[in-house]
Amino acid sequence: MRLEKFFTGALTAMTIAAASTVAAWAAEPENTMVITLESGEVVVGLRPDLAPKHVEQIKQLVRAGEYDNVAFHRVIEGFMAQTGDVQYGDMEDNYSAQRAGTGGSDLGDIEAEFTDTHFKRGIVGMARAQDPNSANSQFFIMFADGDFLNGQYTVVGEVESGMEYVDGIKRGSGQSGSVSNPDRMIKVEIAADK
Repeated sequence: MRLEKFFTGALTAMTIAAASTVAAWAAEPENTMVITLESGEVVVGLRPDLAPKHVEQIKQLVRAGEYDNVAFHRVIEGFMAQTGDVQYGDMEDNYSAQRAGTGGSDLGDIEAEFTDTHFKRGIVGMARAQDPNSANSQFFIMFADGDFLNGQYTVVGEVESGMEYVDGIKRGSGQSGSVSNPDRMIKVEIAADK
């Protein structure tokens, strides 16, 4: 009887989790990015109302399969997990632990689209170099609030479900957050294409 209750409870929990993922997709599938990690799916609501050029470029890269197998090359405890280096971060093709984080896509850099949206837990922002107009393909997901980024980096979306899987991403060491043997985005899709 106890085992039966356990399985019933587990099945109910899985059904609720699946339903919340489907509900997130259903809201706006064309602007919903689904990142498959080894541990589960992370659903990101993209925000073309805040950053239309950035979101368009992300969707173009997703649809081209550029983000598949790309490493989380920089992960800092209590701060963020960075990924998206499609040039040097692809763990199936041309991966370079030393260069991951220095590359981008063949698409051009994007002019900054800063807003007053706060960088809080679950926010997805575009990584860039010193030049505010240098974002290209790399992005990061916040583990915690980071108000010092407000107005300095472009917000492109927010995690709608699966933040527990983001929390499980392997952390890097030191202040740089460089990760040896990093976790990766196995597959990245736009919900409308699934």
